[in-house]
Amino acid sequence: MRILFACCLMAVSTLFFSPNSYGLEAREIIRNSQAAFLYPGDDFKARVLMKLVGKGGQERIRELTLLRKNYGETGGDQKYFMYFFQPLDVKDMTFMVYKYPGKDDDRWLFIPALNMVRRIAAQDKRSSFVGSDFTYEDVSGRDPEEDTHAIAREEKLGDRDCYVIKSTPKEGGMEYEYKLSWIDKVTFLPVKEEYYDRQSELYKVFTAEEMAEVKGFPTVTKRSMKNLQSGHRTEVTYLKTDYNLGVGNSLFTERFLKQPPKKWID
Repeated sequence: MRILFACCLMAVSTLFFSPNSYGLEAREIIRNSQAAFLYPGDDFKARVLMKLVGKGGQERIRELTLLRKNYGETGGDQKYFMYFFQPLDVKDMTFMVYKYPGKDDDRWLFIPALNMVRRIAAQDKRSSFVGSDFTYEDVSGRDPEEDTHAIAREEKLGDRDCYVIKSTPKEGGMEYEYKLSWIDKVTFLPVKEEYYDRQSELYKVFTAEEMAEVKGFPTVTKRSMKNLQSGHRTEVTYLKTDYNLGVGNSLFTERFLKQPPKKWID
């Protein structure tokens, strides 16, 4: 009887706690997190202050307007538009993304000093975004299907109950071996992310430092990314945020990369 009971217990454990069961649940958590972090509302606008802080404490400031518009269902296509106000070396520079889950995004950068629109190649998506510790891919988010996801554990981070998800890239060529994400069980916003290199050493940390509810949407209003190897960090603060403004499709064109309408960038 004891042997029979043990066999039944093992069968039940395999059924409910197999890696496949955890994987499916983890993917669902990641999808919910992306929906909460990247897709709330039909569209979104923010005035953004980006502070680049060197190892010795020296600071550089970038100020920009960020606009985002959703197309179709949550988790589907999106378009992003950014206009830079300062400093002088990036003033009037614009950046645009057409995001297509399931295939490579299209990205363009207008460089006013050269009066040139440059297409950013897909292989450059992990490059630094305008000298910050965030990458081009960080701006619009990584496709969840590019990674395998598993629940590492559940724990409190501060006063928030979180899922801790381990995400491992399916293909090589990434600068990190895997990532751990602390995802708030209530809002599904990412509270913290840790990136580990090929030697399994922690080298980069994302932190959601401030959150607020805007028009009923929980929103990360201040975030940071720190490179532990270089000592450099980037702090991003949303000075103004708003949702569902009726951002038009015509904004996301090469024409407006060179001459963006003041209505949307002010």
